[in-house]
Amino acid sequence: MAFGGRAALIAATVCASLLAAGGASAAQCGNNAGGFENWKAQFSREAASRGIGKRGLDALASTSYASKTIAADRGQRSFKLSLNSFMQKRGANAIISRGKGMKKKHAALFANLEKRYGVPAGPLIAIWGMETGFGGFLGNQHTISAVATLAYDCRRSEFFTGHLYGALQMVDRGMLSPSAKGAAHGEIGQTQFLPGNALKYAVDGDGNGRVDMVRSSADALASTANFLRAHGWRAGAGYQPGQPNFRAIQGWNAASVYQQAIAIMAKEIDG
Repeated sequence: MAFGGRAALIAATVCASLLAAGGASAAQCGNNAGGFENWKAQFSREAASRGIGKRGLDALASTSYASKTIAADRGQRSFKLSLNSFMQKRGANAIISRGKGMKKKHAALFANLEKRYGVPAGPLIAIWGMETGFGGFLGNQHTISAVATLAYDCRRSEFFTGHLYGALQMVDRGMLSPSAKGAAHGEIGQTQFLPGNALKYAVDGDGNGRVDMVRSSADALASTANFLRAHGWRAGAGYQPGQPNFRAIQGWNAASVYQQAIAIMAKEIDG
């Protein structure tokens, strides 16, 4: 995924209205593959009426029901583990160890990000490591199919409808390939942004005039810092549970065990 700053600003403005409109979708949700094609046809008409262009509509038409996405959405058992078990399962010690090396290796980048956004290296590195193993695995699921399937699925249709509009808008503007692959829920990039959030918070971190959260770790980390700042991060304040910036971490992921793990790993990385 690569896109320029001006396009990102335009897309963010459009996405805001589409996200707001997402909950008003009249397309009928379903709980299995049976109604997916009918839903797509109805959703396509609604999307066209809201300004989605031919590229986005063609991308939607080419999607298929993502059974693996549904299985992943129904089976997020790790979030029900104890904190210790969750951290062990997610390889927290390895993330901390490698994360300390990343902090030294990219010291200038993290210093710049903290100066620009107020977010220190630890939380950014912990998220980066937790989400993709520092960019090692970004996912292998078809992004548009994953988001479309979740927008169709009755469990969280309203939430993912907004992100589907965001994904289609990204395709329209050349920001996302129709064939792009990512995580099971449609997350993209080295720190795993949902499409609507990518439109709102993605920024150029490496100074080359475009944003590419897949190939540029600097862009992914800067975008993550921008997200945290937008969710209330205060420069210099603590980020452990009960401290001011923990709320911003909560904005990143709703699972309590994930939030606590990020805070713990970040503290170890920051020293």
